[in-house]
Amino acid sequence: MDTLSYKTLTPNAQSVEREWVVIDATDQVLGRLCAKVAKILRGKYKPCFSPNVECGDNVIIVNADKIVLTGKKMTDKIYLNYTGYPGGQRELTPERLMKKSYNKHIKAGIHPLFMRVMKGMLPKNAMGRRLIGNLHVYNGANHPHEAQNPKVIDINTLK
Repeated sequence: MDTLSYKTLTPNAQSVEREWVVIDATDQVLGRLCAKVAKILRGKYKPCFSPNVECGDNVIIVNADKIVLTGKKMTDKIYLNYTGYPGGQRELTPERLMKKSYNKHIKAGIHPLFMRVMKGMLPKNAMGRRLIGNLHVYNGANHPHEAQNPKVIDINTLK
């Protein structure tokens, strides 16, 4: 048998097929939902996964306002932010971040709470910064990405 005929195929940006998927966040726990979405964004559910290639799908999350946090995390959990100036440490709760998502000055598709959680679950490098751009989160049931023909998936069927 000729062992030189076996070649390891590695995916590149041109050979990867990327899709658009819609996920309904109604009555889903925030952290568990975002962990599965992070795997979809990275492409870990695909057989052609490679850690150095952007092979994940574009994800649209609808009904983000119906997300659930267990216990009293909505009011008691604190996210810290530092501006870089003396006395510039800011505290945010998930409740305040949810209220910020209704602000008309925030770009559509950007949800502060989801972006905060997803950023921690993606790689901390240039790849992670590109992948967070493939996430679109909307409070209602409507989204402006109908032209991409996204397919609806049930997040509860994924591991």
